[in-house]
Amino acid sequence: MQKTLFILFSIICLTFPKRLSAQSASSVTKGDFFVYWGYSREWFTNSDIHFTGTDYDFTIQEVQAKDRQSPFKWDPYFKLNKLTIPQYNLRIGYFLNDKYSITLGWDHMKYVMVQDQIAEITGSINNIDSSYNGTYAHNNIQLTPDFLTFEHTDGLNYANAELRRFDNLTHKPKLAVNLVTGAGAGVLYPRTNVGLMNFERADQWHLSGYGISIVTGLNATFYKHFFVQSELKGGFINMPDILTTYHESDRAKQQFFFSQWNVTFGAQFNILKR
Repeated sequence: MQKTLFILFSIICLTFPKRLSAQSASSVTKGDFFVYWGYSREWFTNSDIHFTGTDYDFTIQEVQAKDRQSPFKWDPYFKLNKLTIPQYNLRIGYFLNDKYSITLGWDHMKYVMVQDQIAEITGSINNIDSSYNGTYAHNNIQLTPDFLTFEHTDGLNYANAELRRFDNLTHKPKLAVNLVTGAGAGVLYPRTNVGLMNFERADQWHLSGYGISIVTGLNATFYKHFFVQSELKGGFINMPDILTTYHESDRAKQQFFFSQWNVTFGAQFNILKR
């Protein structure tokens, strides 16, 4: 499903703006600066997670995961000291001309392995005071908490830069509706929470890999300065260096596709005009 969405996003981003370019003028101008904040839901494809350490080297295959968005309540969504607890999106941007903007963003996603699922394990676990010692070759294993918990919940942080295109669909004095498309890339800086057998978990911030993504969305701008924007975003994440325990040699790696639905609120103004 996520791969299909990613292909669909690509088609929209590459073809739709070309059909619109001759139809309408943009409602933004060079020098416009914007900032937005919002919240999101995410979906992840299954992934193989490879764990390595001094006494083990094994892969859990086709691991299922989900996001973890906070229930929509006054606390934490509208309390200033708790705004960063839910899955959120922060982005700033600058319009190079009346079509294209360069943006910097922080997508705070949360990735949670589905607990107690049955998965296949291949590899070996040795010299550990654990009932899981042994050699495995595509054996089924239940991912119980005493064996493995695996979360990027504080969070799966995707710091990225994007080039975005802005096409006006309707433009009235008090309301402009616009199509937004774009593509970008960035780094993953998660704080990963891993419970692996009887090892002490690391739970530290760590630069773990990179991501690429594309986005499409609709923007409704009111009185030229305030807007609501809904986005569909999809991409690929590769993290070859995930911290798992406090042992320096202990690592995990994984890669997967993701899709994301964002609802954001923002403001824009022109920094070139006096």
